[in-house]
Amino acid sequence: MKAIPVTREQPSPAPLRVVVMGVSGCGKSTIAEGLSKALNWAYIEGDQHHPQPNIAKMSAGIALDDDDRAGWLDVLAGFIHTSAQRQEGLVLTCSALKRKYRDRFRQADPEVHFIHLTGTKDDIGPRLALRQGHYMPPSLLDSQFRDLEPPAADERALGISVLNDPQHIVEQAMLHLAPSIPTAPNPT
Repeated sequence: MKAIPVTREQPSPAPLRVVVMGVSGCGKSTIAEGLSKALNWAYIEGDQHHPQPNIAKMSAGIALDDDDRAGWLDVLAGFIHTSAQRQEGLVLTCSALKRKYRDRFRQADPEVHFIHLTGTKDDIGPRLALRQGHYMPPSLLDSQFRDLEPPAADERALGISVLNDPQHIVEQAMLHLAPSIPTAPNPT
C-alpha cells in the first residue's frame, strides 16, 4: 500500500496587541502599517482618536498634559481590550510616553507589547519639520522628549533606532514578537 503524503499547514501566528510608540515624528505610522500588513492584523492610528480640544491645543503649540490625554488613552485602551477579548491581532500607534500610560494599556491587555522607535531630537526634528498635514507642530518635540519615560526591562518592549530603514525596523519587530506568538500545532 502506498503512503499518502501528509500536508502540513503553515502555522498561523496567534494574535497579539502591539503598540508602536515614540515621540511625534519618529515614524510610528509607517512602522505600524508595515507591521500590520506583515502580520495581517488590524491597524489603528491613535492620533485619529484625539478629541477635538486636544487637536486644537496641539495645533496652537500647547503641549498636552496627563488630564488632556486621559480620555484619549481610555479610548485606545478600549481598542486594545476589545481586541484581546476577541483574541484578534492589533497594531496601534500611540506616543505612550509615560509608564503610567503604558500601564493603562497593560490593564486592558496584560500581554500587550511595545515597539519603541528611538532617536534623538537631532534625528527626529528634521523629519517632523518635513511632515505635512498633521496638527502636531515641530515646536512641541521638546515637550515630547521631556515627558518620555523609555520602557523598562519589565515592559515587553523593544527599542529600535529610527535611523534604521523602515523595512529593517519591521523585521526586527517581527523577530522580537516571534517568541510571544505561539503557533498552531501542525496536523498529523
